[in-house]
Amino acid sequence: MKRHFSGYHLAKLVCLLFLAGILYLGHGMTAKASLDTPYRDSNLTGTEQERTNEREPGTSQDADELAELNIANTVTVSVDNGNGSVNGALRILIILTLIGIAPSLIVMLTSFTRIIIVLHFTRQALNTQTAPPNTVLIGIALFLTFFIMQPTLTTVYNEAVVPYEAGELTNEEMLTKAAAPLRTFMYGQTQKKDVSLFMGISRLEWSGELDDIPMSVLVPSFIISELRTAFIIGFMIYIPFIVIDMVVASTLMSMGMMMLPPTTISMPFKILLFVLADGWYLIIKNLVESFIVK
Repeated sequence: MKRHFSGYHLAKLVCLLFLAGILYLGHGMTAKASLDTPYRDSNLTGTEQERTNEREPGTSQDADELAELNIANTVTVSVDNGNGSVNGALRILIILTLIGIAPSLIVMLTSFTRIIIVLHFTRQALNTQTAPPNTVLIGIALFLTFFIMQPTLTTVYNEAVVPYEAGELTNEEMLTKAAAPLRTFMYGQTQKKDVSLFMGISRLEWSGELDDIPMSVLVPSFIISELRTAFIIGFMIYIPFIVIDMVVASTLMSMGMMMLPPTTISMPFKILLFVLADGWYLIIKNLVESFIVK
């Protein structure tokens, strides 16, 4: 009785051959690492005095110990005449950390919050549902944020990043220099009663000066002020569109058209009013000017 060689048997055979190849390669690589790999100096930063060795150099008993890395702290920072040199592993860690917290920093420490809320209120007032879509609104908010924050970011780069790269500032001095322009920007958009609120909650005395406000107080104060300002602007945007809704609803009621939704009729009139008044120009113009401290 002949048995057919089905696709299942073929897949099973391929998996077995693949597994055998992996085992063979793994065995070969292990043998090569243990017998043929010579001892080479590590390319990590730092000197022998700065490193923590797992065992004293020159005490390896066999080829396996000789091939193992003899450095316990693989993340090291070496200092040469006051200039910090960070090794690759620590640089990657710092970059990944900055990438992880970058969205929160952009949203909470810049003009992004006010802009995105105002744009959302504009779309809701027009009653266009998803036009413009969220992707477009976020893109507009990001580019407007970069435009508004450009002077602040330029100051941070010139006063903190450039001297730090030149070795003129320590890590602490660089962070202080970088935070100063951001603090000035946030303080200019923050109302004093919000600062007094969080200073009172923290039980701290405040003389009314920016230097006396810790960052843990300035950031939430700035966020509360931004939310308040954004909602005030959103309310002002809603007023003309509410008038249109009321007029359309009253007209439909007087005509006895109870079953026709007023929003269906009012939406074209809202769009017409928005286009005739050049609404996007007015909203963007006033949004940008609202961040100018006079």
